[in-house]
Amino acid sequence: MADKSATSTRLSAARLQLSVIIPVLNEEALISVTLASLQAMRAAGTQVILVDGGSSDATVRLALPLVDALIEGVRGRASQMNAGAELAQGDVLLFLHADTRLPEDAGEAILQGLAASKKVWGRFDVTIEGEPFMLRVIGAMMNWRSRLTGIATGDQAIFVRRDDFLAVGGFPAQALMEDIAISHRLRQRSAPLCLAEKVTTSGRRWSEQGVWRTIFLMWRLRLKYWLGVPAEQLAREYK
Repeated sequence: MADKSATSTRLSAARLQLSVIIPVLNEEALISVTLASLQAMRAAGTQVILVDGGSSDATVRLALPLVDALIEGVRGRASQMNAGAELAQGDVLLFLHADTRLPEDAGEAILQGLAASKKVWGRFDVTIEGEPFMLRVIGAMMNWRSRLTGIATGDQAIFVRRDDFLAVGGFPAQALMEDIAISHRLRQRSAPLCLAEKVTTSGRRWSEQGVWRTIFLMWRLRLKYWLGVPAEQLAREYK
């Protein structure tokens, strides 16, 4: 019986198709590496969509040969990801930051995990790339907090069945905390599938601004958001 169940799960996953949606703005330093890491998935049938928010550097030129579709959307991560979702042909949508790389066999982990768990969305564990050891601790804390709360961050590469993404209205039109907002919406449909496989995200934000300064900034912004401060006001503070 267990073998039949495993076979059924594999067959269900095989029937699903995946679309990867990447919002970008002036990412020429990283975009080639990120997209190169997706070419094996792309060759296996995964659709890769890049949504540019009006880059003034070489991002578009570098990305064009490495994606299935490249469109320009209204600047703002949430609106760019929604624009990509409108173009997506996959049954499952994966939203990937330009500075984040997926683990090996990510597509298989997502599709088989969703088929087996009957959940409608999820995310990966994350590790943060960089020299300070504290970045490893931050990544571990993000993973632990996400499992505890059922809330995912964009750095963890959120994925969701397309029908459920549309049913909750996609990402809300807000300038910050769109990942938290859609987590709340999707959590009403199922708990997240928390994959232990790790995405690797850049530690540049922490390196540029200082590790502890960035930690306290994000804690403060999250607390204010929880207390009802508008996302637009928080985005001004973040910038």
